[in-house]
Amino acid sequence: MVGATITGTARRGKYLWLILDGEDALLAHLGMSGQMLITAPEAPVAAHERARFTFTDGCHDLRFDDQRTFGHLMYDEGGASLPSPIAHIARDPFDPQFDQAAAVARIKSKRIGIKRVLLDQTVVSGIGNIYADEALWAAKVHGETPASSLSRPRISALIDAAREVMAAALAQGGTSFDSLYVDVAGSSGYFSRSLNAYGLAGQPCTRCGTPIVREKFMNRSSYSCPVCQRKR
Repeated sequence: MVGATITGTARRGKYLWLILDGEDALLAHLGMSGQMLITAPEAPVAAHERARFTFTDGCHDLRFDDQRTFGHLMYDEGGASLPSPIAHIARDPFDPQFDQAAAVARIKSKRIGIKRVLLDQTVVSGIGNIYADEALWAAKVHGETPASSLSRPRISALIDAAREVMAAALAQGGTSFDSLYVDVAGSSGYFSRSLNAYGLAGQPCTRCGTPIVREKFMNRSSYSCPVCQRKR
């Protein structure tokens, strides 16, 4: 990368990349705790700093920090338009070229639980565990409901709910549960105050008052309202 010029940025689902000289790409995935931080050149090396990029103007550095080391960086020659390692990743609901009807058809073809499908980045990308739970709560659908059993309008409404939830989260800087989760300027997000299901086990559903329940899900957790989101 020495001597390269960053000529643009791009994103596909949870992946982002810096476009180098209009031809190559530095692909990044933040994992659970990765951060791209803009810092002063004199800033000391942080405890979890994994890479730092300096620029000829000497104004700022770009730092990649990752406490849990699930994130990664990858150089892809010729990958400016779409890096080859993520060619299989589907477009996300915010992508101008996202084809919602096609996404609904793909989801409808799956016989597994709808939450597993929402988290499958090859079907529709960008939706993580937190926002899947929030979208399912908003659409009044239980995560274990077979995707194939849902009507196409119901699936489309669920995608709309996911888009709305994530847009609201982005407007508040995301969901930060501790000081580790910050943006490029080091600021926390405040969407955790607006959550309706995720992480709220035992607290009353804001829609019906029934306590939210927690269930095990793929080595993680799912949160739902047992009344608003009945298992069927």
